[in-house]
Amino acid sequence: MEELPVQISFTVNGVAQRVEVAGDTPLLWVLRDLLDLKGTKYGCGKAACGACTIHVDGEAVRSCSFAVKFAEGKEVTTIEGLSTEGGLHPVQQAWVEEVVPQCGYCQPGFIMATAALLEKIPSPTDQDIDDNIVNVCRCATYYRMRKAIHRAAEIRGQGSEERS
Repeated sequence: MEELPVQISFTVNGVAQRVEVAGDTPLLWVLRDLLDLKGTKYGCGKAACGACTIHVDGEAVRSCSFAVKFAEGKEVTTIEGLSTEGGLHPVQQAWVEEVVPQCGYCQPGFIMATAALLEKIPSPTDQDIDDNIVNVCRCATYYRMRKAIHRAAEIRGQGSEERS
């Protein structure tokens, strides 16, 4: 049985949003189809591959299996909202420096998962990366991603030293 549309309010990339949609609609489709934020990708639809990773209140979430009703009142960040003050986020900068993408389809999800990881573990070990970054890349750019994750941690560390 289909759920009736409800109004749901949340913030996306710093902008207040209000949508009317069935509450069980995956947040991915609200972001892509209603809010026209196409950076978040559809991969498997089963929360397994991570191409759809976004942040909800700072936590990495697989948006293909996250019902929009759970976003009510929350702060959602997509790849489009990751950078701040007109510059690249440290993870984005590291991805550029290390020339990570091959086809690039899965990369927004990896970048979002990495940004969330670095908020929790500012200087991750290889084991931390293996335990926390479990997205899937068909092009197998894992070696370059690992280098970029370590580089992003360095960039973040330099930024915090400059702010002190």
